[in-house]
Amino acid sequence: MARKPKKLLNNPNAVPAEQLEGLLCACRGKLLKVDGYSGVYRDQIRNDQVVVVTGGGSGHEPMFAGYVGQGLADAAALGEIFASPSPDIIIETTKAVEQGQGVLFVYGNYAGDNMNFDIAAELLEEEGIQVKTVRVTDDISAAPISKMSDRRGVAGDMYVLKIAGAAVESGYDLEQVYEVTKKANFNTRTIGVALGACSIPQTGKFNFELEDDELELGMGIHGEPGVRRQKMTTADQINGEMVERLCNDIELQSEDKVCVTINNLGGSTYTELLIAYRKVHQELTARNIQIYDVLIGSYCTSQEMAGYSVTIFRLDDELQKLYDMPCNSFAWRK
Repeated sequence: MARKPKKLLNNPNAVPAEQLEGLLCACRGKLLKVDGYSGVYRDQIRNDQVVVVTGGGSGHEPMFAGYVGQGLADAAALGEIFASPSPDIIIETTKAVEQGQGVLFVYGNYAGDNMNFDIAAELLEEEGIQVKTVRVTDDISAAPISKMSDRRGVAGDMYVLKIAGAAVESGYDLEQVYEVTKKANFNTRTIGVALGACSIPQTGKFNFELEDDELELGMGIHGEPGVRRQKMTTADQINGEMVERLCNDIELQSEDKVCVTINNLGGSTYTELLIAYRKVHQELTARNIQIYDVLIGSYCTSQEMAGYSVTIFRLDDELQKLYDMPCNSFAWRK
């Protein structure tokens, strides 16, 4: 008999609303809901600042709402599971935080998000609100480097949001926040490996099939096809290849300084994540790459998908200074 998804829920159609309610309760007043819309924003926004608005489909928790807070995003517009928020959600979420100094949209590069955020930006501009956009494109498996603008945004969103939020806290104006956020995106690369499928609660079915003796290198966070599907092998073999692909793509040089994230896609264990980082550390050290900071945990998930991703974020002096600044949200405290 075919295996079926198994989740402890109430009404499957209420999952986005109920998990958001839980997040709001957990944040104890530091995260606020946009009246009548599935958007959230942080408290204590300055009246003289640029604002950073992110967003995307639910189902990737703690992305996106989990990164709303001091030194990160100011607000997040949220869609249904694996579905973009509508333009009206994005517009009302933006208006809840906009302070007259301009808005930066930061979100993953997906067709639905691109369309809806672009519509929202156009309508906001018609009302006199200046909007700039950075689409995160860190997934190296989605397209070659020559077509970087076609790549998807995955776990690297967190680093790009960190730099954008820190730039705002530093008093950068909209153009300056935009430029340094673009630089952060350019210096971020991710690749993942999937061992098992994910499912949307409303369907009760897995999004794709992956045999018990198979893995897929480079699969996207919605089940998009990756680099290749193959038989199971050792952790060191796959993790070594992932590091090699990342280093070649970003063209890391000896003595470059990087941050590393090992991100649980949803259904993997800390045992696997730590074994993965062991090999990543070995490979980067052998290349004389300086590892500045390491994050291991669940940062951008895909429901119950078994597997993980590796993200490398290369620092220069400006990015390091901004990265070192404090942040405080549900998903990231520094």
